[in-house]
Amino acid sequence: MKILKVATLKHFWQNYPTAEQPLKLWVEEVKKANWRSPNDVKATYGNASILKNNRVVFNIKGNDFRLVTSIFYPVGWIYIKFIGTHQQYDKIDANIVEIKD
Repeated sequence: MKILKVATLKHFWQNYPTAEQPLKLWVEEVKKANWRSPNDVKATYGNASILKNNRVVFNIKGNDFRLVTSIFYPVGWIYIKFIGTHQQYDKIDANIVEIKD
């Protein structure tokens, strides 16, 4: 899989150092994956939440952080839509949230 906007994750872990290693591990695992459907994601990450419009929410570092992505399965692209603490996540709508550039 190809992760778009990895720099967003790097910026986040600079502000939240405890997220760095779990996010790096997630990046490495996802780069090796070949997901073609939400079922493939669930086979790898059983605690991932599958939303509408190919959005997937990953729990990072247990449940300390939440990562919202949009996956374009036909070509294997993953777009980072949101990364934040669980408290920050509770204030957004994961179905429509977008990273502000």
